[in-house]
Parts: sequence; C-alpha cells; structure tokens
Amino acid sequence: MLETYLRKRLEKKNILLMTHIVLGYPSFEDCFRIIQAMVAAGVDLMELQIPFSEPIADGSVILHANQKALANGVTIQGCLDFVQKVTHAFDIPFLIMSYYNIFFRYGVRDFVSAMSQRGLQGAIIPDLPPEEGKDYFNAMREHKLAPIFIYSPTTPDQRMKYIASFARGFIYCVARKGVTGKTTSFSGALTKYLARCRKATNLPLALGFGVKEKADIDYLEGKADIAVVGTQTIRIMENEGIASVGDFILNLR
Repeated sequence: MLETYLRKRLEKKNILLMTHIVLGYPSFEDCFRIIQAMVAAGVDLMELQIPFSEPIADGSVILHANQKALANGVTIQGCLDFVQKVTHAFDIPFLIMSYYNIFFRYGVRDFVSAMSQRGLQGAIIPDLPPEEGKDYFNAMREHKLAPIFIYSPTTPDQRMKYIASFARGFIYCVARKGVTGKTTSFSGALTKYLARCRKATNLPLALGFGVKEKADIDYLEGKADIAVVGTQTIRIMENEGIASVGDFILNLR
C-alpha cells in the first residue's frame, strides 16, 4: 500500500520528494529519460499526468506541455502503454494525475482496472469532489489503489475532515489559491495552514504549488511529509535540457 511505503521512507528521511511530468512531453522517449534521471537523483514517488485539453488546476507551463503533447498525438492508450514500461523499470510508486473526463470517457471501472494492471498505486483527480466519486471509490478500493484528495487554504476544517474520510495514501495540500507555477510565500500563513491540515487527518501530507528550490523544501521539513516539485522541473528541462534535471533534483536535497 502507498501509505505503508511512505511511512517506511519517512523513517529514513525528514521529508520525501514527489515530482510531476506530463506524459508524452516532449516525447515518450524524453519522458523515460527524465524519469530515469529523477529516480537516480533520489525522487521518492512521481505523478504522471495524462494530457488533457483543459487542465484547470495548471498554470501556463504545464498547460503548454499538455497542449504540445496532445498536438503530437498522445493518446490515453499510449500513456497507459508507457506507464507499464515505467512501472516495470523503476522501483518507486507512480500515480496517475489527470482530470475526471479522462476516467469518465474511458469508463471509470475500466480505467482503474487498467491502472492496477500496469502497476500504478493511486490517482490524483483535482476536479472530482468526494460527493461525485462513488464509482471511482469503489473501483479504487477493489483494486487496492489510493485515491489522493486535495486540501486548499480555503478549505474549512470540517470539510478537510470529510475529505480525509475518502482519501488514502496521502493528502495533497495546495499551497495557495490559483494554479500551478505561480510564486508561493513560504511564511507563517503557510505554517498555520499546514497545522490545520495535520489536525484534520492522520495521512501523510504533501505540499505542492510553488515548490522550486531547496530553501522551500527545508522550510517544509517538520510541517509536511512530501514536497511536490512540478512546474520547475519542466522549466529546467526546457531551458537547460534533460541532463540538467537530475542535477536540479540532487540539489534540492
């Protein structure tokens, strides 16, 4: 189980690192090389985003990656085939991140079954509220996969507890309002927010949206269990090349 893996890793590390890539961007071959570099640099788990035409939680960098992947002909089946190759090649947990339309059009139960068959350990669906997810929860439970849910700074305490009752694996705490890739203030307000998150659930906490340097991760030690780096790795890859991604990850430690 994903939570068990995270607990064991946290016995050896003060904070874990999760990264994010958009499948098929710039290409599947490049994705494999990026994953290889990240795993070698010590990433603990990774979210693999299936491209979608309207990724409402994502800022301009990840939106561009989604659009380019789709323009290049990336399909859901192509993503699933690639995922099977990745999960067999690397010994860390991989999660699917995408939007509910992908699951709905494929067929929720069929998609979750396909995830399980390919060795994935969970999924993050930012636009699926717990109230609308009965079929999804049942399928995830049947296949022993983790549905990852999201807190934001505007989530009331009682709502946090309600969301936690559906979640498995960990809770993804969005650092601020808005989309990915913007600047986040690592300050007292964030500390107070994470304290509220911690009070609402016993699951490990991941913090994402704006984590881009070692100082951010150092700040999160003792406050969150997982630091999530997404947009910045794509920027590094675009500006400096794939070879620089591993060095960037190493420097975060």
